Amino acid sequence: MLSICLGLTGLLLAATAVRAGDPLGLWHTDGRKAQVRIVRCADALCGTIVWLKDPLDPATGKPQADTENDDTSKRGRPVIGIAVVLGMKPAGADKWSGQFYSPEEGKTVSGNLVLKDANTLQVEGCLLGGLLCRSEIWTRAK
Repeated sequence: MLSICLGLTGLLLAATAVRAGDPLGLWHTDGRKAQVRIVRCADALCGTIVWLKDPLDPATGKPQADTENDDTSKRGRPVIGIAVVLGMKPAGADKWSGQFYSPEEGKTVSGNLVLKDANTLQVEGCLLGGLLCRSEIWTRAK
């Protein structure tokens, strides 16, 4: 009986060691164009743009706006503060599935977050039921 318990404990420790960690916190997007803060929201993960490399629109001198949004009533809102990681729920070890909003394209798409290691997050957004996907790597801000 003791050997079974020790064996199960070993398996649990090994499984825990494989987990990359927790995606909560501040992340640089691909190319360090923005920072997104990922937090818990109920039983899911959500993320909001909190910083932009170029916060002002060079044409207007005003804060970057959500000009491409499909919802025309939202086109004037500032990009800083927009929720871009939406309702990501656990979908396996170090993986969450939900939706992303892309201010650059003005679209909401389904997608996944995959924590590759403590400082690397693969972000994958998909259209057409997963037939057309694009991914990028975010790095943890220190």
